[in-house]
Order: sequence, then C-alpha cells, then structure tokens
Amino acid sequence: MRRVAITLQLLQKDRVDTCLLTQAIVYDVATDEFFIQKAIGWALRDYSKYNPAWVAAFIADHRLSPLAVKEGSKFLVISHPQKG
Repeated sequence: MRRVAITLQLLQKDRVDTCLLTQAIVYDVATDEFFIQKAIGWALRDYSKYNPAWVAAFIADHRLSPLAVKEGSKFLVISHPQKG
C-alpha cells in the first residue's frame, strides 16, 4: 500500500500533484525497504521527464537513499565542475 501511494501518479505527466507526491515520499523516506526506495526513485524519475527542475530541487532538499537518488536522477542532466 505504501509503495502504491508513492507510484500512484506515475504516467500523469504534467498533472502530478507535487504536494501529494511529496507527502507520500516524505512519509517513507527513512525506510530501508528496497522496493519502497525503488518506488521513490521511479516516481521521481517519471516526473523528471516533465519537470526536471522540481525533481532536482526535491532531491537536493531531501535526504533520500542512494538508491532513490540514483533512480530519480537517471534522466536529469547533472553538471560537473570543470577541472583545471
């Protein structure tokens, strides 16, 4: 049920209710259950196709598991500082 709450809005494209998504993720952000963390990443990854700035800010503002960050940021363009 908790995983369903997180992935409920998958494929809603630009109609995602970000307040609802935030509540669902924050409720389970600290769990160590693999499929809950995977679901957090799936939801963020899907929404990043339509609102990458929101997803990038969400990832930066919340302490997510490495798995959730990996999955959620898969389609985000991450800039790396130039070495020099």
